[in-house]
Amino acid sequence: MDISGLTSAYSQYAENLSGNAKAEALNNKVSGADYSKATDEELMEVCKEFEAYFLEQMYKEMMKTIPESEMTSSANSTLVNYYKDEMIKEVSAQTAKQSNMGLAQSLYEQMKRNYQV
Repeated sequence: MDISGLTSAYSQYAENLSGNAKAEALNNKVSGADYSKATDEELMEVCKEFEAYFLEQMYKEMMKTIPESEMTSSANSTLVNYYKDEMIKEVSAQTAKQSNMGLAQSLYEQMKRNYQV
């Protein structure tokens, strides 16, 4: 049985625990960028990424309200948390892509005004 995939997944989960990599990547993308020359598609993509990140944080906080089972061991708990985090990320990305919450659109319009695109 090849467990190299599981090992790399666990390593990635450990990195995420030390600091939210997605938040850092989003911050780096936004803080160092000059959006005055950005196309409409690039602006909307950044806004959708922010909306997905916002939803991800909201879903994670919602998951904290669900009591955990006392039957799971710590080893199982670590893997369950990893897959739960991955599921939340994917659901957040899909929700931002498919829904019309309005957050991305509002940010997009504000960025267009601020950067005169």
